[in-house]
Amino acid sequence: MSTIIEQTIDVEAPLSTVYNQWTQFEEFPRFMEGVDEVRQLDDTHLRWVASFGGSQHAWDAVIVEQVPDERVAWGNTDGKDNAGVVSFEQVDDDTTRVTVQLDFVPEGVKEKVGAALGAPDRRVQGDLERFKELIEERGVATGAWRGAI
Repeated sequence: MSTIIEQTIDVEAPLSTVYNQWTQFEEFPRFMEGVDEVRQLDDTHLRWVASFGGSQHAWDAVIVEQVPDERVAWGNTDGKDNAGVVSFEQVDDDTTRVTVQLDFVPEGVKEKVGAALGAPDRRVQGDLERFKELIEERGVATGAWRGAI
């Protein structure tokens, strides 16, 4: 049985800055709890290594849709069963709404109990709050990939 999470946060930064920073996948460990490493293998393939539930997990994901300043969607190709989409919406010139929708299948007793208690929701909300802090403090993106998939 899969678990679906949806979390939203408003970031005080222009839309293109927020989107550009999100496309810097290898920087995800800076704000995502439990993410040890993300390697971008090419324009559409990522290798994830994360620690949760008391053990380390690795999986590959493919970006199935990427529209600059609008959305990035992905799904796993092996390993942890997960998929999701991050949407970006301009609220005003200096505010961007970021919405994460994540669908994953908890494995093992620890992950299933954690999911039942709402741990993944809190983790995603914490990740978004750390992303907000990162981009608002810096004021600029560390890079950008503006291609469409």
